[in-house]
Amino acid sequence: MTPKEVLALCRENDVKAVDFRFMDFPGLWQHFTIPVSHLSEDTFEDGLGFDGSSIRGWQAINESDMLVVPQPDTAFVDPFTQLPTLVLICNIQDPITREDYSRDPRNVCRKAANYLKSTGIADTCFIGPEAEFFVFDDVRFDQRPQHGFYYIDSVEGEWNRGRDEGPNLGYKLRHKEGYFPVPPADSLMDLRNEMMQTMIECGLNVEAQHHEVSTAGQCEIDMRFNEMVKMADDLLIYKYVIKNVAKRNNRTATFMPKPVFSDNGSGMHTHFSFWKDNEPLFAGSGYAGLSETALHAIGGLLKHAAAVLAFTNPTTNSYKRLVPGYEAPVNLAYSQRNRSASCRIPMYSPSPKAKRVEFRCPDPTCNPYLAFAAITMAAIDGIQNKIDPGQPLDKDIYDLPPEEAAAVPKTPGSLDEALDALAADHEFLLRGDVFTKDVIETWIEYKRKNEADAIRLRPHPYEFCLYYDI
Repeated sequence: MTPKEVLALCRENDVKAVDFRFMDFPGLWQHFTIPVSHLSEDTFEDGLGFDGSSIRGWQAINESDMLVVPQPDTAFVDPFTQLPTLVLICNIQDPITREDYSRDPRNVCRKAANYLKSTGIADTCFIGPEAEFFVFDDVRFDQRPQHGFYYIDSVEGEWNRGRDEGPNLGYKLRHKEGYFPVPPADSLMDLRNEMMQTMIECGLNVEAQHHEVSTAGQCEIDMRFNEMVKMADDLLIYKYVIKNVAKRNNRTATFMPKPVFSDNGSGMHTHFSFWKDNEPLFAGSGYAGLSETALHAIGGLLKHAAAVLAFTNPTTNSYKRLVPGYEAPVNLAYSQRNRSASCRIPMYSPSPKAKRVEFRCPDPTCNPYLAFAAITMAAIDGIQNKIDPGQPLDKDIYDLPPEEAAAVPKTPGSLDEALDALAADHEFLLRGDVFTKDVIETWIEYKRKNEADAIRLRPHPYEFCLYYDI
């Protein structure tokens, strides 16, 4: 879509306002709105100014002026606003130099896509994320110097079997049996359909929706794969739709990986493949029908996985999901069927075009621009340096002898460990100026200070159960 076509779209839909959106450094969408009369073709070239010092992880107060530059091919009509509103996703630039801003996550992803082309390895990285989420009927939480708690509830939760619901009809999902049940046990069918249809109206290519494993409102809606920058854009629309459809139905949705203790958490299994001249590069005659290029890509991802997880699993809560026993991909190995391996090769279709690698570690709290870029850069390094991924892990990891299981590398056990890995291993991310030193250092500093240390320094409610009477 061109700027002229965007203006025509505004007239056709009687748009009254235009919303400019961009991603902050940690991974939340930000926005501001103008009357549609102030949108012109020049806006797409000149951009609009805003205060970059008020955005998390961005500018200092003495260099705060920045520009949002709307991208016409991202336009869609917001399905939630009372006033007809058009949304445009923006790039961020310095108003003086007009250079793209290094800490703009979308810029990092765009640079990764361009770097892939410049290597000659491929011209496209296709990404297909499977973002899971929870829908709850009630959530309350607080943290003060003298108290802290959280409370979540779902009408589906097995803990509500004995609750007086006037009447309680008994359709509660048993522990870890939430995968694919039909209504009435699946109470969220209509809600997910509403989410799915709203996504389609926003231009997303939705393939399927279903209930997930957890007893309490866990869901998944799948989108068809797309080019990496476009897919990151789409994932932000996806999360926006899910949260707002839930809210208008008096429910709440969260992408926290592990909001429910002792049940499955929410991941974002991320499928990726490289293509060149409209031909898939990951199909071949090797293990699981993979090419040598694909095996080397896996080798790079496994080698750098601990550092990559600082972006794909960027919260302290992420590592409460990455524990053995819940299909969690904690083993840094690859397999064509073993879901406890971090890299899986799906075998659903014999078509070479369907051949891809599924990286199972990521979760949906990630900033998708940074996560997809980091995955791509690790795969490129593997291909360039012909990194051997080792032997596949086709056995049940939980049945292996202890000494054999211990030899399989594991994912980091905490956000701090992942940040340590990133600090020690990030040269592969700096190539092509995709990630800059400033981006790496700011990410590590922000995550340590605002998240890892913030959790480490606070008493945990369960510590009172363990230690109060000692």
